[in-house]
Amino acid sequence: MTDKENMHPETKALRIVFMGTPDFAVSTLKALVEHHYTIVGVITAPDRPAGRGRQLNESAVKQYAKSVGLPVLQPTNLKCGDFLKALEALQANLQVVVAFRMLPKVVWDMPELGTFNLHASLLPNYRGAAPINWAIINGESKTGVSTFFIDEKIDTGDMILQEEIDIEPSENAGSLHDKLMHSGSLLVLKTVRLIEEGAVITTAQKETEDIKTAYKLDKDNCKIDWNANIDDIYNKIRGLSPYPAAWCSLINGNDTLDVKIYDAEKELTVHELKNGTIVSSKNDLKVAAPNGYIYIKEMKLPGKRTMDIKSLLNGYQIENDAKMR
Repeated sequence: MTDKENMHPETKALRIVFMGTPDFAVSTLKALVEHHYTIVGVITAPDRPAGRGRQLNESAVKQYAKSVGLPVLQPTNLKCGDFLKALEALQANLQVVVAFRMLPKVVWDMPELGTFNLHASLLPNYRGAAPINWAIINGESKTGVSTFFIDEKIDTGDMILQEEIDIEPSENAGSLHDKLMHSGSLLVLKTVRLIEEGAVITTAQKETEDIKTAYKLDKDNCKIDWNANIDDIYNKIRGLSPYPAAWCSLINGNDTLDVKIYDAEKELTVHELKNGTIVSSKNDLKVAAPNGYIYIKEMKLPGKRTMDIKSLLNGYQIENDAKMR
């Protein structure tokens, strides 16, 4: 018996428009399809040129939607009259948004049952563009996923459901992304079922002065400060791995190279070296930081592939006075 055949007598037949773009959103769309919900349309980003050949690249959501025969719309302007007419013609009564972009009111206010969003944090903390990264960068031990009805502001609407998960001490953004992607798809299914049964109870988000923000990542806030607390350095490296990666400048003889660090370990110990000083051997490279060392395990030199540190040191010589800055 399918979920639809097992519906509560008071349930409302749903016609869902799904909005999303990256891999994170595919898991939720796939869950909705596999639970036999009627997806009347999928909205995703326009195809973008990518790679050396600048071939047009379809979003992960578009690729999945095409594979299961779902109609796809790719508006460049969400307020465009033609798009709004096409969206209205789908006659959706619910819109589900996962990792998309900010919607104008004319879009999120369109369906009878509303538009809800899945966000990868325990709201109201970590509203914004990079919640997975910032939870690790800030040294959190817990995060989670939240669903909420969209309103005029970013990630501020009334809460529907939340689920908390642990962040492991050595976890990076990539593994946390995958955990939240799975948890998020299950939370969306629970949310859709509540809406279907008319059983949703929402809670207003509490506004306090100490709410943490998930700022957009840029070159400045991804740079390692070797004078920072060793835990902060370690958390930044794992919180930005595998993407977009923490970086710093390597001063090595006459070379000044911007390098990306993907994996590291920390060692708490007393030393008298200046912060940023490199100590290397045939197999290891460690950088002095307050209260210890950061052992670099994976690094990328400009124009080269990401390498484990032993392989990198086989082909690149570190001078005695080398340092990170």
